[in-house]
Amino acid sequence: MTIAGLLGRKIGMTTYYHEDGTAESVTAVEVGPCVVTQVKTEARDGYEAVQLGFGSARRLNSPEAGHQNRSGRRFTHLQEFGVDDLSEFEVGQEIKADVFEVGEPIKVIGTSKGKGFSGVVRRWGFRGGPKTHGQSDRHRSPGSIGAGTSPGRVWPGTKMAGHYGVDRVTVKGLKIVATDPEKNVVLVRGPIPGANNGIVRIEKQSN
Repeated sequence: MTIAGLLGRKIGMTTYYHEDGTAESVTAVEVGPCVVTQVKTEARDGYEAVQLGFGSARRLNSPEAGHQNRSGRRFTHLQEFGVDDLSEFEVGQEIKADVFEVGEPIKVIGTSKGKGFSGVVRRWGFRGGPKTHGQSDRHRSPGSIGAGTSPGRVWPGTKMAGHYGVDRVTVKGLKIVATDPEKNVVLVRGPIPGANNGIVRIEKQSN
């Protein structure tokens, strides 16, 4: 069975000890079990993919519930993944962590932690104003945000203070250190975006 990836939940960081005694910092991710909720075909949809559901839903509206009834369960998160052979998948089928192999390169897509309203020093890495020469209130100021007469306005996209975090972040070049198919947990070497219990998308990386 070859599928491009799975949906999972970030558990948190821990230490993994290899057989030779070396220790390594890893992130534990609960990947599934994911359930096939829809099979996309070239004839009907114009492309081939498998839609997976993850995370039990307590309440769904009628269209969402009707779409998921064929799988026998209801989920809070639905996403599509590419597959090599569509004939290996059917609605209601469970897919677990054993689709990943130790040492396999992956990329992880998640939502970064929210930092609220932040200034330009924290949000964009600005240096701030001088700390002397009478500058008593400009230590973390953005400085000039545009010219006066021409153009006489602030250009769109100017880096300023504002909402920081809660962005879609993709981290490439990670590796699977260990897998536990019984608990549907994989240990990943490297940083994974988002807070603990956040939903992440793990994809196999070919290059």
